[in-house]
Amino acid sequence: QLQASGGGLVQAGGSLRLSCAASERTFSSYAVGWFRRAPGKEREFVAAISWSGGITYYADSVRGRFTISRDNAKNTVYLQMNSLKPEDTAVYYCAAATKYLLGYYFKMKALYDYWGQGTLVTVSS
Repeated sequence: QLQASGGGLVQAGGSLRLSCAASERTFSSYAVGWFRRAPGKEREFVAAISWSGGITYYADSVRGRFTISRDNAKNTVYLQMNSLKPEDTAVYYCAAATKYLLGYYFKMKALYDYWGQGTLVTVSS
């Protein structure tokens, strides 16, 4: 089970850090991705990280502003979001994949096996 947290209301230009925590120790062997769904839009890929943390992958819209990281000792993955924009407003979901993912495959929602409940991020202008 994945638990996403850290969402909230922030002004444009501000920062938030999202967390995705899991109770199972096997979480440390899974790739983890963050996705988001803005009002009226499809769920889209944001960022992902390999099981070791050595490989990361970002959507073009967030590259350079968001940073994904993980602490496997705490079974937690983080998404540091800086320079937030109103268009970043969405419900953010974390997901874990038992498969080995690389590159483009990080973006594919269907390849993730477990999903968290989502946390709302609202960026005001």
